[in-house]
Amino acid sequence: MIENHWYAADQLARQMGLDESVRITVQQTFERWDGNGVPESAAGAAITPTARLINFADVVEVFHRAGGVDAAVKIARERSASQFDPDLVNLFCRHADAILSDLDDAVAHWRDIVRSDPEFSHALTGNSLDTALAALGDFVDIKSPYTLGHSEAVSSLAAATASELGLPESDAKTLRRAGWVHDLGRLGVSNSVWDAVGPLTEADREQIRIHPYLTERMLAYSNQLNDLGRLAAMHHERIDGSGYPRAMEGRAIPHSAQVLAVADAYISKLEPRPYRPASTKDEAMEHLRAEVKEGKMSGEIVDSVLVAAGHRIRRRPGSPGGLTPREIEVLRLLARGSTGPEIAEELAISKKTVGSHIEHIYAKIGVTNRARASLYAVSHGLMDH
Repeated sequence: MIENHWYAADQLARQMGLDESVRITVQQTFERWDGNGVPESAAGAAITPTARLINFADVVEVFHRAGGVDAAVKIARERSASQFDPDLVNLFCRHADAILSDLDDAVAHWRDIVRSDPEFSHALTGNSLDTALAALGDFVDIKSPYTLGHSEAVSSLAAATASELGLPESDAKTLRRAGWVHDLGRLGVSNSVWDAVGPLTEADREQIRIHPYLTERMLAYSNQLNDLGRLAAMHHERIDGSGYPRAMEGRAIPHSAQVLAVADAYISKLEPRPYRPASTKDEAMEHLRAEVKEGKMSGEIVDSVLVAAGHRIRRRPGSPGGLTPREIEVLRLLARGSTGPEIAEELAISKKTVGSHIEHIYAKIGVTNRARASLYAVSHGLMDH
């Protein structure tokens, strides 16, 4: 388990482009001063000072949180010259009160700490940001053998669905990124819960229900990723209010969040779980269909996810011009005189998405302005509902 732990962290560091000194430190996190650690049984000064510090802090912080300064000092002395560098232990014990006095404040002021170090001033954008977010998704997925490749699969399907729905490229990019990081909160729940074969306790179920919220809180530490975290945290919400963690309903759940939720549900059914085998694609499709019948998911979004996943879907009849149900909604509001911002508010979608829908509507029905689009809607019976 420990070897897999450091290996996964090393892979994450490599994918995110961190330098060799960071990777060596990660590799040596579980080495011991006496040479009885892993993975290479490094001992004494062969262990980098940074690895010695992290190894020491990893243990001492836990004992301090559980039993205060005295417990932290006690464990440090007990493991001096065995797990820990004795000089480091002596230094810590002389200044333990001062070192441990403001740990909570340090966490609360994390952004200030980051801003104080020039090394952290570089912001990831574009492809570099995509690479980092994809690496985080892979790191989360290897927590359990049942979720290997899950985040990448959800990311790809959500982005493909956005294209199928005619959403702007910016929405597709956002959904791709949200797919990579939607399950970060799984790291905050024990594998004894995720990999349980038998029935879960109520406490276990509550831990599972909180993991999307943990995703949001993790990403909230970055101003750049804050909005992405809010979107990712909705991947278990359902439009009938039966989802979690906030039991949001209907239009309170943004259109993009509904796409992410359906994509996640579909991919999850195709993966094995400790309590069931993987479903076939047809079984996954039937599961989504059942969710639509129960009022939990949008039929339009489910159809689009299924098409993006390679299913042959018979579109519902009565859609002249090949308009999707969402495009018909937009056309009706447009014909009744609603402005772009008003349509966006009514349908709980972005103004840019409204603009994209209008462009697709005009192209499909062969018109160039609102007046002709309105006539089309009336003449094809689209205003009767």
